Amino acid sequence: MNRMTGPSGAQSVDRALLLLRLVGPRGEDGASLVDLVTASGLEKPTVRRLLMALMRSRLIEQDPATRHYHLGEECYVLGALASPRHGLLEIAADAVARLARDSGDTAFVTMRRGSFAICLHRQEGSYPIRTHALTAGAQHPLGVGAGSLAMLAALPDAEVEAVLADISPHLPADYPDYAPHILRADIERTRARGHALNPGRIVAGSWGIGVALRRGDGTVAGALSLAAVESRMQPPREAELAALLAREAAEVETRLRRERP
Repeated sequence: MNRMTGPSGAQSVDRALLLLRLVGPRGEDGASLVDLVTASGLEKPTVRRLLMALMRSRLIEQDPATRHYHLGEECYVLGALASPRHGLLEIAADAVARLARDSGDTAFVTMRRGSFAICLHRQEGSYPIRTHALTAGAQHPLGVGAGSLAMLAALPDAEVEAVLADISPHLPADYPDYAPHILRADIERTRARGHALNPGRIVAGSWGIGVALRRGDGTVAGALSLAAVESRMQPPREAELAALLAREAAEVETRLRRERP
């Protein structure tokens, strides 16, 4: 059996991809070797060996000053090549900028990655009091956060249940204010309202509102959302922000239909 197609080769690929996924959300700070050993559950020699292989392929690079690991230039190249098919950020960037400008609050575009949501971009508004909400690259289970909840609520019921089964082990320790029965109630409210609302459950006082983005075939592509301090997310302003989001979502979805028939 060929070494790279056998079980051990496949395992090495899986572990290397795991390290890439762990490094990506660390952003400008990067990830230390200790971070990656702890998060991956792998032995230090294994992590070091895989990182060296990723560095040879330019998928990972190491900052010579901090010794932290970052995504490498080859990741950028691959992302650019994938952009025509998966370029939600490019398609939604203008909408995010308008949302931040027109609301004065912080705007986001988020995409689905399996049972999780990842923030692609954050745009600050002009309001001087900022929230400690998502940063680009941050990842949460679907349903945790406004944009993430909007995506979960837009899925068919059977897919919702599959996602809830997948994320349930992550909720008690990392998201104690969430549980499957709470998320099911959130989904019902989101579908009834037409938009998702996060009433400061992740960070106290930081509220969010979001709507899902659908492709031409009806599948979920991502979400647009806004975050603000609690006082700026109350009625009637909640309805005003929902209308802004719906307007921009319609524009993004029109572009998605053109880009991906």
